[in-house]
Amino acid sequence: MADRRKDKDAARISVGTLVAAGVGAALGLRKALKPRFHFSSRTVLITGGSRGLGLVMARLLVKEGARVAICGRDEATLDRARDELEREGGEVLAIPCDVRDQVQVEAMVSAVHERWGAVDVLINNAGVIQVGPLESMTLEDFREAVDTHLWAPLYTTLAVLPEMKRRGVGRIVNISSVGGRVSIPHLVPYAASKFALVGLSDGIRAELRQDGILVTTVCPGLLRTGSPRNSWFKGNHEKEYAWFVVGDSLPFMSMSAEAAARKVIAACRRGDAEALVGLPAKLAAVGRTLAPDLTASITAFVNRALPQDSNPDRVRGSECETPLTRSWLTELTRRAAERNNENEVPIH
Repeated sequence: MADRRKDKDAARISVGTLVAAGVGAALGLRKALKPRFHFSSRTVLITGGSRGLGLVMARLLVKEGARVAICGRDEATLDRARDELEREGGEVLAIPCDVRDQVQVEAMVSAVHERWGAVDVLINNAGVIQVGPLESMTLEDFREAVDTHLWAPLYTTLAVLPEMKRRGVGRIVNISSVGGRVSIPHLVPYAASKFALVGLSDGIRAELRQDGILVTTVCPGLLRTGSPRNSWFKGNHEKEYAWFVVGDSLPFMSMSAEAAARKVIAACRRGDAEALVGLPAKLAAVGRTLAPDLTASITAFVNRALPQDSNPDRVRGSECETPLTRSWLTELTRRAAERNNENEVPIH
């Protein structure tokens, strides 16, 4: 009797192993046979493409032969980005646009249609960062973050959808953040709005797949784009800027913009549902899912170590420099700012 039971158990294990192997092989075959998405001769629209991560992605897409439209609010910054991309041989359209304004967004998409036809790939990358304790934040800070990270991607998505649906094909990439998976102290408006973007992205992905449109949610950790100079700081300005820019510069804490851009483009090419970019982002997301209480304790501990000042005045990072933030500790971020058009601070 015992032998029969052992034989049955062995048979079940064998069948289970074969089924698992078969499913794995089928998935692998499906992935291998899936048509490869090429960016050559495609029209790609990148919001916030005049500097930082957006500009780095534009460089890579130009090299792949894409027609790249970029937008931004500061025309001088936008002109510099366009000139650089055109020198690299790119076919580029640079459009001044505040993506928080639906009328401007619709006009921008119409301009792209007039120049090249329908948008094949939309990358919602425009962002704003406000750093400081909750007590220093106002409702206007939250509105600005939500307008930029939720309403703006929704406006651009709605503007490109009719043509994507008509043709039965399209790619949409929403650049959220690890802050959209784990809320980080002293970044509450940013994190709350990025959580909203993750929810929007997940929902439209489910609904648009039937139309041949693939939506990818990207949640990167700290990236060395050079953006701290153009971020907003409240509370104790110098101390808030110091912890933020030093953390942004450390190799084991942050990833280069170039490496992140390659991962984003690869995820878009594959049509991935989600891309967690960087080991810290992956660890934080897994920790939040598997151990929410521990994650909450860690973030509370981090908050206690951060400066506590409720000063509501906000200034750009470029106005918060100290000898520490000009030292070797931030060299990688300062180099990134030079490369990625972040040194000239816009007036907005």
